Amino acid sequence: MTTIATAPFDELAASLRGDLITPADAGYDAARAVYNGMIDKRPAAIARCRDTADVVTAVGFARRHDLEIAVRGGGHHAAGYGVWNGALVIDLSLMRSTTVDPEHHTVRVDAGCTWGDVDHATVAFGMATPCGFLASTGVAGLALGGGIGYLSRRFGLTVDNMLAADVVLADGSLVTASETSHPELFWALRGGGGNFGIVTSFTFRCHDIGDHGTVIGGPVFYDLEDAPEVLRWYRELIPSLPEEISGWFGVVAIPPAPPFPEELHGRKACAIVWCYTGPHDRADEVLAPIRGFGSPLVDGIQAMPFTALQSAFDPLFPAGLQWYWRTDFFREIPDAAIDVHMRFGRQLPTGHSTMHLYPIDGAAARVPAGATAFSYRGGGWAGVVVGVDPDPANAELITRWAKDYADSLHPYSTGGEYVNFMMDEGQDRIRAAYGDNYDRLTRAKKRYDPDNVFHVNQNIRPAG
Repeated sequence: MTTIATAPFDELAASLRGDLITPADAGYDAARAVYNGMIDKRPAAIARCRDTADVVTAVGFARRHDLEIAVRGGGHHAAGYGVWNGALVIDLSLMRSTTVDPEHHTVRVDAGCTWGDVDHATVAFGMATPCGFLASTGVAGLALGGGIGYLSRRFGLTVDNMLAADVVLADGSLVTASETSHPELFWALRGGGGNFGIVTSFTFRCHDIGDHGTVIGGPVFYDLEDAPEVLRWYRELIPSLPEEISGWFGVVAIPPAPPFPEELHGRKACAIVWCYTGPHDRADEVLAPIRGFGSPLVDGIQAMPFTALQSAFDPLFPAGLQWYWRTDFFREIPDAAIDVHMRFGRQLPTGHSTMHLYPIDGAAARVPAGATAFSYRGGGWAGVVVGVDPDPANAELITRWAKDYADSLHPYSTGGEYVNFMMDEGQDRIRAAYGDNYDRLTRAKKRYDPDNVFHVNQNIRPAG
């Protein structure tokens, strides 16, 4: 294998419109850093691509010189697969353009965009594409793994709204995948991650939301000791609500910052963050059962631009924090699981650590399990436990809490997990994440990446 010392990186640098960063460059440490501060990888070089031609050039160079390839979009992935020791990182972060077609309700998005970029472009026209819960999340990673967010109950997952993708394959060729062009690749991209090529741009369907892009939403916080009552109410309420409203449940510490009252700062609590995207003249009726429940510590529901809700938590979770993630899907929230949430909620180790349950019923559950590579369509919730803290000295503390919490919840899960929230957990967990779709994915992998060039990911190995 070519080593860092022998690869002719000057040749690659001269061929790129973008920048090539090596360990000798002053910006190397900043360029190799990803969102999860627990990840510390030293790639051979980082090719910051400015266009698709740069991506093709970088793939060809890596293959000629037998270099591993890591692909970086937003750099948000839990396991930090956007960088890798000794690899050539193909960094798409300079590719950030968006093009909205308001007449046809679509948006074309470069793969280096964040969802904040997309929301900025679409909400100006009163539209949005289903995405996640943080504006800083990269489009490519989230979209290729599934895409669960505030709009999922009404409009489905991000993969359900993907119309096309431009893809650089392992042989350096560029294809467009859609329902009519390379349909098997298109199927695999919608949940199968970065296993099949490097997507350089996406086309998504957009939807009208709220009042010209203004939604009604925000967090409602309750005392942690009220969590059993809140969860029993929530598990029955969510399926009964109109699909224009969604709300995720969390075990949290109240942030020590405005607009939260100072006397509540750092208090352990549970919360539901709501988002209503329907007509505003119906909001009072739809929100009545929510507004009439319990004794909230804080009721933050209000009208706001969708962009404001999507970015509300970004300041609390800046890049560089230590993260450890665990995930499962849950069809039910039984009382025994509620007991687990209480036990570990009381043990919340740091102010950033949290547990979330994201609903994936409604439109997301009506899609057949085999229609996309994302296979979990059974209703219920995607659950994630994350140990988070700024201090590396607390890495073991937050990791142990997250593992113990998730292991205690796992008996109440479906046995599968959401690939976008997985750490480096091994092939059995990857197979479980895809369920009955896994074998078809291995066949698609054999067709489009038979040499497993793109393996620095939640890897699906080519069929044997």
